[in-house]
Amino acid sequence: MDQVPEDWQTGLVIVAHPGDIEYEASAAVHRWTMQGKRIRYVLASRGEAGIAGLPPGQTGPLREREQIAAAKAVGVQDVEFLSYPDGRIEDGLALRRDLARAIRRHRPEMVVLFNFHDTWAPGRANSADHRAVGRAALDAIADAANEWIFPELSGLPIWTARWAAVTGSVVTHAVDVTDSIKAATESILAHGRYLAALGRVSVPEQARAIIEEATAPIDGFPAERAVGFELFYGRG
Repeated sequence: MDQVPEDWQTGLVIVAHPGDIEYEASAAVHRWTMQGKRIRYVLASRGEAGIAGLPPGQTGPLREREQIAAAKAVGVQDVEFLSYPDGRIEDGLALRRDLARAIRRHRPEMVVLFNFHDTWAPGRANSADHRAVGRAALDAIADAANEWIFPELSGLPIWTARWAAVTGSVVTHAVDVTDSIKAATESILAHGRYLAALGRVSVPEQARAIIEEATAPIDGFPAERAVGFELFYGRG
């Protein structure tokens, strides 16, 4: 099991909803911000359809605040919401263009994405939003490096990311997050209202279980706690 490359300074995390990052990658993000790397978040939606019984007009601002607090817990200050409709995000040219614009503006060397495959595991279907945003983002990485696909973005210089790392997916590479468990737990706890609405067990119990699953030891990787990624290589 190889180490995720870390000879970079700028990263961009692209996901569909508030909380997606914290369910899988916040410990890795904390490791990287502690190394002095600059990480930014771009979320396609505000998660407004995510809390049963609470209208979207109230849920969206609540989950936006929770995501901003969660980002700060792992050292991320810049969080951007594209305001696509939660639960109805479509993988198409509009989303690809908006994500390519974000990539050109933020100029990341590393782009971190969420599992966009059809399933999480056998018998566990992935959500439509996760599939749409992840696939569009992977395409947008190439779009951002091509001057002709979206000529309306000509005011922003083309940009070629060096890698894309997909979390919650097939594991080809990993990072040691043993020293980032506390920060990652604080990050998921920031989504307290959302977790409480799930109504399974207490919020602290949910947070503990989420972090334990996300940072479980990985066979072949010498770390007590680790986060795994499927790594895609770019150019540069």
